[in-house]
Amino acid sequence: QVQLVESAGGLVQAGGSLRLSCVASGRIFSGNTMGWYRQAPGKQRELVATLTGGMTNYADSVKGRFTVSRDNAKNTVYLQMNSLKPEDTAVYYCYVKNYFGPAIGDYWGQGTQVTVSS
Repeated sequence: QVQLVESAGGLVQAGGSLRLSCVASGRIFSGNTMGWYRQAPGKQRELVATLTGGMTNYADSVKGRFTVSRDNAKNTVYLQMNSLKPEDTAVYYCYVKNYFGPAIGDYWGQGTQVTVSS
């Protein structure tokens, strides 16, 4: 239906930056939501940032530090992470939600580890 392939995460020092990307293939429809969630050890998966059309939605904890963007021509969503903090350490998951067509539903990437050292 929909396949999501994320770029590698990595290890970065506090205050540093990292950019994640995710390429979607398959039944991708315009007007969908693309974005990122994360899950830290022992915690529930939480929203980081999403894009629906021109509208963005950010977790309060990342506002002003993270930027989500997408290239519709490439079916790619990006997450630019600046001023990283140790509490940003988590597995980050790419997310797509289709609202129309035969592939309605939520889709997840395999996850990529981001570790921020203090």
